[in-house]
Amino acid sequence: MKNIRRLSMVAFLSACAVPTLQAAPLLDENFQDGNIAGWSTTGNVYTNSYYGNYSIGLGGAYARATYTLSTAGYINVNIALDISAYSLEYGERCIAEVSNDGGSSWVNAITLYNGQDNSALYSVSSVAIDADNKSQLMIRYRNAVNNYNDYCYGDNILVTGDADSSGGGSSGGSSGGNDDYYDELNGSGNVSRSLLSYATLMSGSDPGSRVNLSAYAVPENAAHPDHALAGKIRLSGEATGGSFSEVKDTYNYTGSADDTRKHLPEFDFGFIQTGSHIFPLQRGSIASAHPDWEYVLTPGRVWQENSDNGYSRAAIPFALQQRNANCMHNGVMTFLFKEDGSVSKVAYQISSETCLYFKADWWGLLSATYTPESIPNQSQLIQGYQAEIAARIPTKPLSDLSTDYPGTDPSVFEAPNSTDPSHVSTAGFVYAGVHYRGECVTRYGNYPYCSSMVVPSYSTAKSLFAGVAMMRLEKLYPGVRNTYVSNHVPACNSNGNWFDVTLNNLLDMATGNYGSAVYMEDEGATHTDGLFLSDNHNNKINYSCSQYTRKATPGGQWVYHTSDTYIAGTHMNDYLKTQQGSSADIFAETIVSDLWQPIGVSPTGQYTRRTYDAMEQPFAGWGLMWLPDDVAKITRFINIEDGEINGQEMLDNLQLDAALQRNTSDTGTVPLTDYRYNNGFWAHNVAGNLSGCSGDQWIPFLSGFGGITIVLLPNDSIYYYFSDNDTYFWLEAVQEAHQIQSACQ
Repeated sequence: MKNIRRLSMVAFLSACAVPTLQAAPLLDENFQDGNIAGWSTTGNVYTNSYYGNYSIGLGGAYARATYTLSTAGYINVNIALDISAYSLEYGERCIAEVSNDGGSSWVNAITLYNGQDNSALYSVSSVAIDADNKSQLMIRYRNAVNNYNDYCYGDNILVTGDADSSGGGSSGGSSGGNDDYYDELNGSGNVSRSLLSYATLMSGSDPGSRVNLSAYAVPENAAHPDHALAGKIRLSGEATGGSFSEVKDTYNYTGSADDTRKHLPEFDFGFIQTGSHIFPLQRGSIASAHPDWEYVLTPGRVWQENSDNGYSRAAIPFALQQRNANCMHNGVMTFLFKEDGSVSKVAYQISSETCLYFKADWWGLLSATYTPESIPNQSQLIQGYQAEIAARIPTKPLSDLSTDYPGTDPSVFEAPNSTDPSHVSTAGFVYAGVHYRGECVTRYGNYPYCSSMVVPSYSTAKSLFAGVAMMRLEKLYPGVRNTYVSNHVPACNSNGNWFDVTLNNLLDMATGNYGSAVYMEDEGATHTDGLFLSDNHNNKINYSCSQYTRKATPGGQWVYHTSDTYIAGTHMNDYLKTQQGSSADIFAETIVSDLWQPIGVSPTGQYTRRTYDAMEQPFAGWGLMWLPDDVAKITRFINIEDGEINGQEMLDNLQLDAALQRNTSDTGTVPLTDYRYNNGFWAHNVAGNLSGCSGDQWIPFLSGFGGITIVLLPNDSIYYYFSDNDTYFWLEAVQEAHQIQSACQ
């Protein structure tokens, strides 16, 4: 049964005349009349009756059903729907998704997997997407199955909205008040505040003091902001202002005297507000004249408090990333503003990091200017930002695991065994379409914007950049993995050590060129400064090609060298240029355009460290950065979706299976007893540690410097943590995940 309502001109004019919102159902569909007229279908789509309840059914591979409606003239549009599945096998999925741009991009509403296929209805009460005033809002059910006898069902679709009494939706702006209701805050604004008060932000003295970071958070009773920000925020006195307290300094970077590392870089950046959100115009690591630090800016929030005397209050998460390195120090700044350019001082504080060798707190209260500006393409930028937020995987606290799966101990996932939780930037568990995430702990309370916290990849990039790039190239150009280094890296031609080394050998850490076969002795040597400290490509590649002599036949002895992965990135970049032209870039095209953008990785996660010379060579073996949602999406694509996007195979499946230890004819090299390394991915045999499993149990995982672990479990789940206490424990988490669903192979 269907009830569709569109706003007529008469109704629209009436709505404009009445200063109240008129609730209306825009689509109410439960299929009880057995009719699917109006749905655009592909494949085997039909009406299904199950004990008297009708639904829309999808059977067999690549079936889909799409419904299109208009929400023009409506705001606060909400989409609710149900989905169920039957007879799914490993890797198969039933998917409900929504598009607000006519099908150019899709936001996942809910995805069902093997284990959720008992025909029970799963409900979504509110799809996270901007659906206001859309000429083409599309709701789609589709499957990703292999057999005719695999089924997906859609039901109980309800789209509601309020008639827009303002005469149309708003995208925010730099004048006239904030009439943008995106992520509207409904508090009264009556907030009791003792830290970072109006008086402190207006007339406090630098540096102030460190506070619990809850002072930077959106308070419980916050009201929707009255003002909208669009323009530049500039700080004054960064080079001398603020305060600094060292926690750990392995390399003696700073002493008792003043030092550039103790101060922020110059801050002069553009921002746009939409509703209660604010986001930067620049993402990724932003190069600067500062000798030590570069900013990474991420999305924040804006709200109203009655005690702020008519100003709106903004909070902007940011990070300092070490220049030419991967260490990340996360902070947040806050200030008051009005649309006329009035602005308070800016308070900032950094009290956590993902960095093994340098830990510190920074805080201060600096003068600022706000220059309102007309931002080119502002409405498109806002739409892109809202789509980014809407596309995030649904999250729940890790503590909810004990409710969703009774008997589960969530604490096992919060921090690796024997690791102080204060060393864990964030941890999470991805299962059954939900991203269960822990708190982002700092030395001064929890980080208030965990979704915007930036984490570094370190060597997990060897898997998710170098390894995945090879799999994508192998899909596009079969045989690339067996091409020789000497044909694509001229710097490796001089000593004769690379003529018989293949790209595959590089990614398996088995080039036959090394100094010592003792575990990690080469990688820990001081001469690796020639790779890590140099900031230009020539120095990095010359070190990588010439440092080691031939000791073994390629393909046999495993010796870990980040320099080998740097060569691999150079090799693949050159190969891609021979195929696609001199402007081609292995990261921008093969990783970002082909993979990360389609799966919804944030602009932050679409960044990699590069050399600072004209080559701008991507590192390949370290230097990526992510938000927590990016980690979940990328690893879901690899481990759960088997490298497919919308049912299309994007990676070479033989090489993906080899990396995940699912290809018995290609298991990689052997670093240690019960460990394997293949295509940049590690694996550990946990035989005897999973109850009910027999034989070898190879669990693939990714590992990064300082204490970063991402585990790709064979039960369609993912466990990760980003820490910096040089601890690498994950067996207990795997055992707990095994209790939720068997991880036996």
